[in-house]
Amino acid sequence: MGTIEILSQKAIFLRESLQKSQANTDEMVAILGSFDNRLSALEEAMRPTQVRTHAIRTAHETIDKTIKSAHFILEQYDLSRKAEAKILRGPHEDLESYIEAVDQLRNNIKFFTSNKGFKTIDGALKHDNSLLAKAIVKLEEEFKQLLSNYSVPVEPDRLFDCLPTTLRPSADSPHHHGDPSEKVPSAGNQPKNSETDVYIPPTLLPPRIIPLLRSLSQQLVQAGYQSQCSKIYWEYRSSALEQSLRKLGVEKLNKDDVQKMQWEVLEAKIGNWIHFMRIAVKLLFVGEKKVCDQIFDGLEPHRELCFAEVTGNSVSILLSFGDAIARSKRSPEKLFVILDMYEVMRELHSEIQDIFISKSCLEMRETAMSLTKRLSQTAQEIFGDFEEAVEKDVTKSAVLDGTVHPLTSYVINYVKFLFDYQATLRQLFQEVETKGESSSQLGAVTARIMQALQNNLDGKAKQYKDPSLTYLFLMNNVHYIVKSVRKSEANDFLGDDWVQRHRRVVQQHANQYKRVAWAKILQTLTIQSPGSGSGTDTSGSSGVSRVTVKERFKSFNLQFEDLHQRQSQWTVPDQELRESLRLSVAEILLPAYRSFHKRYGPLIDSGKNPQKYIKYVPEDLDRMLAEFFDGKTWNEQKR
Repeated sequence: MGTIEILSQKAIFLRESLQKSQANTDEMVAILGSFDNRLSALEEAMRPTQVRTHAIRTAHETIDKTIKSAHFILEQYDLSRKAEAKILRGPHEDLESYIEAVDQLRNNIKFFTSNKGFKTIDGALKHDNSLLAKAIVKLEEEFKQLLSNYSVPVEPDRLFDCLPTTLRPSADSPHHHGDPSEKVPSAGNQPKNSETDVYIPPTLLPPRIIPLLRSLSQQLVQAGYQSQCSKIYWEYRSSALEQSLRKLGVEKLNKDDVQKMQWEVLEAKIGNWIHFMRIAVKLLFVGEKKVCDQIFDGLEPHRELCFAEVTGNSVSILLSFGDAIARSKRSPEKLFVILDMYEVMRELHSEIQDIFISKSCLEMRETAMSLTKRLSQTAQEIFGDFEEAVEKDVTKSAVLDGTVHPLTSYVINYVKFLFDYQATLRQLFQEVETKGESSSQLGAVTARIMQALQNNLDGKAKQYKDPSLTYLFLMNNVHYIVKSVRKSEANDFLGDDWVQRHRRVVQQHANQYKRVAWAKILQTLTIQSPGSGSGTDTSGSSGVSRVTVKERFKSFNLQFEDLHQRQSQWTVPDQELRESLRLSVAEILLPAYRSFHKRYGPLIDSGKNPQKYIKYVPEDLDRMLAEFFDGKTWNEQKR
């Protein structure tokens, strides 16, 4: 069989196969079409059943949710009943449990508020809100009761025990059991605060009470009772604080009260005030801030506001007294207490800034700073007043014996006290003048005061009718000034040149005294020779009449007795200066008298009654000179 035939047969076979396959496909399509029609009919028949099944399933889910919700609501009702039972019992027995019940009640209210769709919830919500309001009122009453019971003033003895040892009153003080204010160191004797001093703030409320008050305050603030909470806290804590200060001795005094007081009384009260400021700031205010921070922890700015309100009046009472002193009439004796007050305000500055750091306490910080500046200004003004007052002092009563004038000793003591305040004075000068060294400024001020004193003494010296007493007075006073300066810290500021210059002034006054007081009597010991121009006769007694010699001895006796009588009543208080002055007088008087006595004494001795004219030998004069400047009264001299 040929190739073509074979291919022809295969083509025929393939055609027949394709025809059979097409027939099968057509038959299958017909069968599937029949199935599709049947499925559509079946699906149509089952649709109602599916709808009912879905509805039943949805209903079951809804019922399940409703049951669960109803169960949860019932649980809330049950919790509400339990909370109500605790709340009705009150917070006094178990405050912690009571507060848990209040918190639970709040949660229930939140739940009921978010599920208002239930018919019964409106009634439950109303009931719980009413119950919560009653619960908060009871919490407020408990807060008030706790503060009332435990807010008691701190007794002075407890406060004194919290002070450093150097500031505590002596146990054997005569006032130890009397007025607490009398136990306080007086002004001018205040111990200076040191960095090693330890202040231990007292416990103002029992530690076990603090957590209870903190929980109560948080509940009240959360309930919107901030103002009620603040008012209660302020009422009891401010009262306790003010009573603590009152028991200590703090008084509310104004400028008029201060102006009426005797200086001794006022000085004591200023000393007390300085002590009270340390106690208030370092003990009471620190303790009060600690309590406030603990009770109102995390409740800002409520915490800061409460502290400001509690301490406000106490701070005002303390600072108003200081302001009254600073604004009262200025006088030199007030300078030192003003400096003491200024020192304590600067000492407490950083602590005041830390304690009253919040915005609510701004006024207190500013008032304290204002007082410090006012005290500084007043001290500077008194300084200026003092310099002027020294120069213009018009004390008319002169010291009759030429001794150191009370003004001199007053000014010198004043300056000595000033140098106890060197650091403070430097600070004052720095505030006034930023240029130059404050030390040199202090020296310049001291020099001006000394010059003002000397100017005044020059005026007072003119009151003496006897010029020799004028110079003795100036010698005594300038010597006292120089000696006092050398022994004090003023020497470091005025310098050696100032001291040496004024020592020369002392010597000049001493020389002037000798010239004025003794020149006339020395002239009686000189006799001009006949025919000579002037001078002492050194060629013997030749040519000198006995009458002339008698008159000279007589004149000398009268003048010396007068000098002895008067100048024995004068005073040179410094022993060294007194001996030096006597010696310098003796050095000019005794040689002259000895020479005159030796030369002309024989002329008198050879006549009648020589003792009438020659009353003294040189040794008598030496003995009598030793009685000069002792400040003896006339009666003492006669004895």
